[in-house]
Amino acid sequence: MAVPHRVLSTSGTRRLAEACRPEIPELTKRLLSAIFTDNPEWTDYTSVPRAALRDGCRRYLTRILDLLGGETSDPEHDDVAASIGRERAEQGVPLEAMQRTFRLGGGIVWAALLDKADLTPQNQVGPQEIREAGTAMWTVIDGLSSALVTSYRKTELEQVRRDERRRHALIEDLLAGRAHDATFAARAARELNLPPHGGYLVVAARSDARPVRAGAETALGALGIRSVWHDRVDSTIAVVALEQREAATVVAQLRPLVRGRAGASPAVPGLAQVDSAHTLALIALDTLPADATGLVALDQRYPEALLVRSPDLTGLLAAHTLGPVLELPARERDMLLQTLSVWLDENCSAAHAAPRLHCHRNTVINRLQRITVLLDRPLEDQRSILELSLALTALELGIAPVAQDR
Repeated sequence: MAVPHRVLSTSGTRRLAEACRPEIPELTKRLLSAIFTDNPEWTDYTSVPRAALRDGCRRYLTRILDLLGGETSDPEHDDVAASIGRERAEQGVPLEAMQRTFRLGGGIVWAALLDKADLTPQNQVGPQEIREAGTAMWTVIDGLSSALVTSYRKTELEQVRRDERRRHALIEDLLAGRAHDATFAARAARELNLPPHGGYLVVAARSDARPVRAGAETALGALGIRSVWHDRVDSTIAVVALEQREAATVVAQLRPLVRGRAGASPAVPGLAQVDSAHTLALIALDTLPADATGLVALDQRYPEALLVRSPDLTGLLAAHTLGPVLELPARERDMLLQTLSVWLDENCSAAHAAPRLHCHRNTVINRLQRITVLLDRPLEDQRSILELSLALTALELGIAPVAQDR
């Protein structure tokens, strides 16, 4: 536990402090003058009304004399210095300017103390007491400066958190469709630094892909592409302004940065359609199997999107189309499903499928014949190819077949 930093004020120090009290208005004027004449390029009090700055200087100088005059408060936890730090942080004054002001104020009070030490013979203070006054003086200044910095940093952090909460709420409203209101859309564009007009796309990434955020935001910014990124409990959402760029170009820039699963919507014409783009990005994300990685665009995943949007129907389709094969022992089932998948990928060519399956062409034909018998249907007509392809895709997406009564 930290020990409070008390000021050891001697009787000589207290006498000097009391002698300076009537001069607080004059000391305040000196500090104000010093603020704007000593290295004025460092001064940034433009956001502080002059009366408020004068009052802050007066309170600070008074507090120095209070502590030198014998008040037993701990300067490092001083309420006056803390309140000044909080006010200036809220006004946007740089911390360096405040620290410099505190040092200037300390120097002005010290000069006043020395003047009082030699004012009259009866009030003279000996060398030892002057040294003690100097020690007390700079203990006070260091402590008040520490209280200032602590309060300033705490206020900055509170502002950041408050701004982040406001930003979070604004993005949530944008994704929920409030940008259909033109007034809200204009405010969202202004506060999020997004263009009020032009195309957008939305990217949705699962929580395991969150490392994409910092790298992607920086990389896109370096390319002049504006975006906002928004973390949720289980996902990260990005709203990306296209600004005359092709959506495919932006997706290509993002793709190498994704370490998990992510989906991108098609381009939409403006902020008012970002809610629809958000829905489509989530659908694109759902078209990736759980064990897959990478960023996929919905434009390239429409068949998969149709399947994941109707999981019950998809489950029925898989069971209806492949049911007898799915009921086989695992080893035979997996072999036949792999054969069927590769054969379809190779445009129904057993000769082309064989090398990929590491077997002879006749083996592929025999396996296909076994599937034909099990399913009791030809494999090569157009409708069969369509249904088989969709059913296999459903299995890849992890959509469970729905058992049917026979």
